[in-house]
This record gives sequence, C-alpha cells and structure tokens, in this order.
Amino acid sequence: MRTLLAILVAASVLPLGTCGRMAVRAAEKEFLADQIMVFDDDPHEAASDDHIRANREGAAGGHGAGGGGCGCN
Repeated sequence: MRTLLAILVAASVLPLGTCGRMAVRAAEKEFLADQIMVFDDDPHEAASDDHIRANREGAAGGHGAGGGGCGCN
C-alpha cells in the first residue's frame, strides 16, 4: 500500500517539478509575436468589449500602451 502511495505521489509531483524550467530564447520570441498568437481577431469586438468594461467596471485603457504607472509618460 505504501509503495503504491509513493508511486502516485512521485507520478503527480514529477510533472509539476519540471514545468517552467525552460526560458524562451531570443530566436524563439519572433514566433510568440506572430499575429496568430493575438486573441482578439475582430477589432470591432475588442473595441466593444473595451467600451463595456469602461462603462461597467470603470476600467479604461491598459492595453497596448506604454508606461509604468508613474505618470511620467
């Protein structure tokens, strides 16, 4: 029974321990910036969602704009 439990624990912990160990190399970053990686396919739908968020939640902006929040930009 203990060996089965140890095997189950090892089988569940091993995949979690190997996640996120690889960094993205500079040569691979071009693939992450590809247009297919953009979630908003329809610009009209994205604008509509932004309008709804601004009216409903008071959350305007914050998408694609530069700056660190210090007000210097």
